[in-house]
Parts: sequence; C-alpha cells; structure tokens
Amino acid sequence: MGKLPFEYIYRNVLVRKDSVTDPNYGCKPEERDVRSLIDYGIVNIDKSGGPTSHQVSDYVQKILGIDKSGHSGTLDPNVTGVLPIALGRATRVVQTLLTAGKEYICLMHLHKEVKEKKLKLVMKKFVGKIMQLPPVKSAVKRVEREREIYYIEILEIDGQDVLFKIGCQAGTYIRKICYDIGKKLKVGAHMAELRRTKAGPFDESTLFILQDLADAYHFYKEGNEKYIRKVVQPMENAVKHLPRVWVLDTTVNSLCHGVDLKVPGISKVEDQIEEKDRVAVMTLKGELICLGNAKMSSNEMLKDKGVAVKTEKVFMSDDSYKVKT
Repeated sequence: MGKLPFEYIYRNVLVRKDSVTDPNYGCKPEERDVRSLIDYGIVNIDKSGGPTSHQVSDYVQKILGIDKSGHSGTLDPNVTGVLPIALGRATRVVQTLLTAGKEYICLMHLHKEVKEKKLKLVMKKFVGKIMQLPPVKSAVKRVEREREIYYIEILEIDGQDVLFKIGCQAGTYIRKICYDIGKKLKVGAHMAELRRTKAGPFDESTLFILQDLADAYHFYKEGNEKYIRKVVQPMENAVKHLPRVWVLDTTVNSLCHGVDLKVPGISKVEDQIEEKDRVAVMTLKGELICLGNAKMSSNEMLKDKGVAVKTEKVFMSDDSYKVKT
C-alpha cells in the first residue's frame, strides 16, 4: 500500500528541558470554545463535481458567517474529493498543504485495448522523478518541470478502463499523466474521472459535505456543539506532517511578536530535523504558535545557545501568553 513521504517517517521526541505548562495561559486545541475553533479551524470538505475550489471556499464562508477562508490547492470543477479549507485566522496554514504530497484515484480510458502485462510495465516506469509539461489549460506557466511520483497502484482493469491510485508531489497534473501513459503505450488515453483522496495529513476519514457543515452550524446555533466540533478541526491538524518544536511558556509571547526562536526557549523537539526544514513551533499545550525554517538540526537544538528556528508565519494572538518571568 502506497504512502506519501511524510507517512513513512516516525519521529521520536527529544527533551531538552522538562517543563509544566501553566493552565492560566492558552488552551488545548480540542478544548477551544466553538467561536475560537471556527476562527482557528479547518474543515475537510468533500468537494462535489461542478463548483470551483474557490466557490466551495465561498460557500463555507457564507455557511459559517465568516469573511475569510482559504483552500489547500485548486481542484478542477469536475474533480471531487479532499479539499481542506482553513477558516479565519487559520487561513495561511493551508500554505503548508499546498506543497504537501497528494493522492488521487483516477479512472483512465485507453483508446485501444492493451495487454495487462504491458500496461503495468509502462505505468511502473512513471514512478520516480519525471519531467512534466503542464496541460494547455492550467493555472501555471507552461514550462517543463520535474515532479515526483511516489507510487502508482492499479486497482481495477475493465477493458479499456483503468482505475488506479497515484501518490505524487504537489503540482503534478494527473490529466497529463494519463495522456503520457497513452502515448507510451502508443494507443492514446485520457482521464475520465478524478478524485483526490489525500492532501497532506488530510484524507477521506474526516470528509464532510457542505450540507453537513450547514447542519452542524445550525445545531450549534440551537445550542448543540457536538456536530460542529466533529466537522471543524483545530488548525493544528494541518501541520501534522511537519516536524515540531515545543517551547516553554515564557518563550511564546516573543514568538507571537515575530522574534526568532533561540535554543534556551526550547522544551523538546522531534528528531530528524535538518537545517532548512519547515517546522511547526508549538506550545506545551499543543497550540500552533508559528511556522518557521530550522536553522540547525534536532541535536543542535538540544545544546545551550543559537537561533534554532527563523520565525515566518505567526498564528497565535500576541496576548495569549503574557507569562511573568
């Protein structure tokens, strides 16, 4: 069974300085009140065929009565499936998903029948790094670029119809993959249907349709929070694929003001972090403070001094942890 690159990585937590977090500051993500959850949340929408990704994002805003949201990468109108949409002040967190690996299930139609053995052999050659020229109708400049295919699994073959699963680097055009497979087979092929099943850490297990969101919000307004808490996830779920660094309570406020993270402010880190890696900086309660770029490895972060992470995007309000030192 294929996995995206981050799904193969198991990280151990390395403790630099044991510390207890003060219950008077901050809040565990799962314990936020619903209004805060919506302001710092993310919904994994099962996009239907028809609307654009932008339209789905607009529908989410109207349902929740908010004026800001952002989706995790455009799906063509006829493509269905996983479309995480970040809400309110969490909107910028989708940028971590734009570059994350994606998984799709595709129905490809061959223009002539091909022997199964030959089909499997040709499709196998597309696993690894490939050069791809985006289709004529695409959202990017049409220049050849390298993309990586992590896995291709044929699920079913019915005559000239081939159902397959593909895990790939962000920005890979599955429509073009089908065309190129057909060209290699010398019979021609096109993409008949496409569904996204993973976008970074989000998969079909947490999908909800727009009507589910509307119903959950209605129940919340009537006094029942159960369903809205199920549909709207804490934004921290959007960074589960990133390595994490946890900081002391006394360090949080400076990070909220954009200061870079210094080694003395670290409580614990995940291993296998290398310099220049994208990392999520967390409170000891599990709240996302900011995203940044590692300036040193995990082991170096356990030492005494130096800049560990260059702060980039801050998500936490700067009045959350005014801890007395």
